[in-house]
Amino acid sequence: MATKLVKITEIPENSSLAVLVGDAGRLQVALTGAEKARWEALPPKTDFLLLHRLPEFILLVRPQSGKEPAALAESFRKAGAAWAETIRREKSEKVAVIGDSGTAATLAFAEGFLLGGYTFSRYKKEKEDFMPGTLEILDEGITVAELEELETVAAAVCWARDLVNEPLSRMTAADLAGAVSIEASGAGVTTEVFHRQKIEALKMGGLLAVNRGSVDPPTFTVMEYKPEGHLNDKPVVLVGKGVVFDTGGLSLKPTPKSMDYMKSDMAGAAAIAAALVAAARNRLPLYLVGLIPATDNRPDGNAITPGDVITMYDGTTVEVLNTDAEGRLILADALSYARKYDPMLVIDVATLTGGASIIAGSHGICAMSEHPEWMEPLRECGEEVYERIVELPLWEEFAQPLKSDIADLSNLGSREGQTIVAGHFLRHFTAYPWIHLDIAGPAFLFERDGYRPKGATGCAVRLLYRFLKRIK
Repeated sequence: MATKLVKITEIPENSSLAVLVGDAGRLQVALTGAEKARWEALPPKTDFLLLHRLPEFILLVRPQSGKEPAALAESFRKAGAAWAETIRREKSEKVAVIGDSGTAATLAFAEGFLLGGYTFSRYKKEKEDFMPGTLEILDEGITVAELEELETVAAAVCWARDLVNEPLSRMTAADLAGAVSIEASGAGVTTEVFHRQKIEALKMGGLLAVNRGSVDPPTFTVMEYKPEGHLNDKPVVLVGKGVVFDTGGLSLKPTPKSMDYMKSDMAGAAAIAAALVAAARNRLPLYLVGLIPATDNRPDGNAITPGDVITMYDGTTVEVLNTDAEGRLILADALSYARKYDPMLVIDVATLTGGASIIAGSHGICAMSEHPEWMEPLRECGEEVYERIVELPLWEEFAQPLKSDIADLSNLGSREGQTIVAGHFLRHFTAYPWIHLDIAGPAFLFERDGYRPKGATGCAVRLLYRFLKRIK
């Protein structure tokens, strides 16, 4: 059961309380002498103090002076996640937040609580998913609408995490298309799913080539949200890589910490679907389209082989030199298909290269674009939600390795600058304002990091939503 955010007007009794202390150090709850002494003795760089008043708890959170607004908000998110862990462990039924650090801090704390409370226990006998039914919010400056919006976005992030955390046995390309269709329908988003026959008729050679080694058919899902009074005649198109499992094909990946977590290779698809659904549920006045090419990448006797030449949806021929560079092949077909919409902007999201993890680790998203008028506001949104962006240059030198002796392009390029090389490959299939986001680093974690759980993180959902909300 998801936790609901409820606005209240007075401090509740018999509740565990998170108290966000104001800049002046004012406390809205009375402390005992011993509690006050612990609070006053707190080291300067410590953000919060947990006080035990069994069966209730009090969490005191103070803002750190000198922090930039984005970093300060992030500290409140992490405090909210820590609070969620305590509440889950202790199974506290009544929980409230008393905000006195500004509405931004209160919202960030509540966001961290909702995201930090996430678990994926579907396949465990002993569930670990306890969370209270409501989180009461006392902050005069916050509106009910703001709480509802936050709740919707957090739920979208958690849905994206669920999609990615599902194993291939429960999340084939067809399963992904079905899950997206159901969720989209509930949000007022129309979907159309292309199956193999339609994909073959469209001659999406990249998607079909990657799928050749699989026993499960590919899908291509089209999402469309076009509300009355939308602000943009030309849509914003979101494209997500939907490789539901990547063995590497005949260019087989090693394991562990390589192939064993490759259910995460559809995190881009999950992100764009969730962001679009959140935008629809919150009634953003935008015309939006989502495109999800989906398949797994497996080796068998019919699998694509290194050296094969394939013909893409737009007619480009590609020499496949590494079958583990498959994401760019299915994305290329989707990016070419996006041209039919004459879009105002296309953003693709993908766990595309290991190089992105080396550049930004799990803390940043690698991005490429030739359109600063779109890139700069997206970067600003990344700072605000702390899904920060490292922009890489599309230098022409990195396009050279993609030349093939026998085809228009090679799919491999060079190890040097591999993330930029992959961006150049995608760039070939665009003819409109375009941004590429490589989320390979932050999409899936091996250890919990604050409100980002071990496993799927739902990376880029909050970033995309914040960006879409800014479009006028």
